[in-house]
Amino acid sequence: MAGDAVVLTVPGPNGDREVRISSPGRVIFPEAGITKLDLATYLVEVGDAFVRANGDRPVSLQRFPEGIDGEQFFSKNPPRGTPDYVRSVAVTYPSGRSHPQLVVDEPAAAVWAAQMNTVVFHPWPSRAEDPDNPDQLRIDLDPQPGTGFSDAVAAAIELRAVLREAGLTAFIKTSGNRGLHVFAPIVPQREFLDVRHAVIAAARELERRMPDSVTTAWWKEERGERIFVDYNQANRDRTMAGAYSPRALPHASVSAPITWDELEHVEPRDFTVLTMPERLRTVGDPWEDFGADPGTIDELLGWWERDVNDGLGELPFPPDYPKMPGEPPRVQPSRAKKA
Repeated sequence: MAGDAVVLTVPGPNGDREVRISSPGRVIFPEAGITKLDLATYLVEVGDAFVRANGDRPVSLQRFPEGIDGEQFFSKNPPRGTPDYVRSVAVTYPSGRSHPQLVVDEPAAAVWAAQMNTVVFHPWPSRAEDPDNPDQLRIDLDPQPGTGFSDAVAAAIELRAVLREAGLTAFIKTSGNRGLHVFAPIVPQREFLDVRHAVIAAARELERRMPDSVTTAWWKEERGERIFVDYNQANRDRTMAGAYSPRALPHASVSAPITWDELEHVEPRDFTVLTMPERLRTVGDPWEDFGADPGTIDELLGWWERDVNDGLGELPFPPDYPKMPGEPPRVQPSRAKKA
């Protein structure tokens, strides 16, 4: 009904904006009892930190019109009725097609996205003004069956050392689920394929140091009980849940920036839509200075070339990608042997 709505006042860089939230009582997270209005209010409360981490980037919206237990879809292009304070930028996808993609510039844009039933925000690693050249190197540490968060912690600590040796400053956040995301700010002077190769170089070095605990194997049958370094998340149009973004999980967890000192003492389930605002008020934003001192991937690309010369070449791309130069066959190893 038209009257079933709440108007939120959202502070921002251009003054307050009034954002209408329809169906405010709709339950988005049934287990936690969190409603659409609760989610929108969360984005108001964490707005500054959220925009600092995810703003000025093309972003995909993961939308759940009936709550997280219902159907979902990804929204990239600006939908009809997008307010004038929510802009878009043209980006090129792996297919070569180019389309406008939404950009979040202020908290009101994120709150409007919640009005559109967005739960998870997926920002690109590049800025809106230069979408082809990432300014973030991102590495996803993904626990496989038989491993857990503590295993990802051990891998992250060693990965931090690897990146430090490559001249990069690493930041860390929980994925919001079982894994960890390690980011490093970089100068936006290399395109996506170069950044992918830099991630592979770092992943291979980590794998050499922790062969029983870490793997770069793309095929699940080869990973074993190890942490998978998902290098394909560095590809164009591949994104991770943004910092402070909710995740579509029953307990309403959030992808939470943390300090390295906290890493061995936190539990991912502690960071939720309900707890994160108070954490920001009392602890602050561990990523507030992210990007203050960006590095380059030159050293990592040197490692990549070294590995290529040693016979370690390209790794498989996602199945929806066009066949890429030097890529090995896209066939499951067990099926290849049978053939």
